[in-house]
Amino acid sequence: MDTTTAGAAGAAENPPVRFDTKIAVLLRDDLETWQRLNVTAFLVSGLGTASPEVIGAPYEDADGTAYLPMFRQPVLVFEAGKETMTLARARALSRSLTTAVFTSDLFGTGNDRDNRAAVRAVGRDALDLVGMAVHGPRNAVDKVLKGARMHP
Repeated sequence: MDTTTAGAAGAAENPPVRFDTKIAVLLRDDLETWQRLNVTAFLVSGLGTASPEVIGAPYEDADGTAYLPMFRQPVLVFEAGKETMTLARARALSRSLTTAVFTSDLFGTGNDRDNRAAVRAVGRDALDLVGMAVHGPRNAVDKVLKGARMHP
C-alpha cells in the first residue's frame, strides 16, 4: 500500500476531533503587541479552573519527562473595537457563558489582590474592557463574537 492510501486509511480510523464547545479570546484592537500577549495569557488562565473539562491529559516526551496538561482544544483569538467588546461581554453574560475579563485598569496594578479590587470598583456597564475570554457551546460563542474578526 502506498503512503497516500495508508494516510487516508489512518484518517478514516482516527477522524479529526470536532469539539462541541469553543474557547475564544477577544482583544480590543487598539492594544500594543505586549498588551495583547499579556491579556491573552491572563484571560485563559482562569478557564481551566472554572471549566476543568477543557484541560487535557499531562504531556510526556519520549524520555519520560513530564509536562503540564494544557487545553484539549484550540483557543481562537479575535479582535474588535470597544463597542463590539462591550456588546460581546453583554451577550456572554446573557447566555451565562464562562467569562473572564481584563480591564485597562489592570495594566496599572501589580498583583492579584489589586487586580480584583480594580474590577470590583467599577460597575459592569462602566468597565473599560480590553479583553475577554469565553467558553461555551460553539454556536453560543459564535453569537457572542458577532462583529469581531480573527486576530491577524
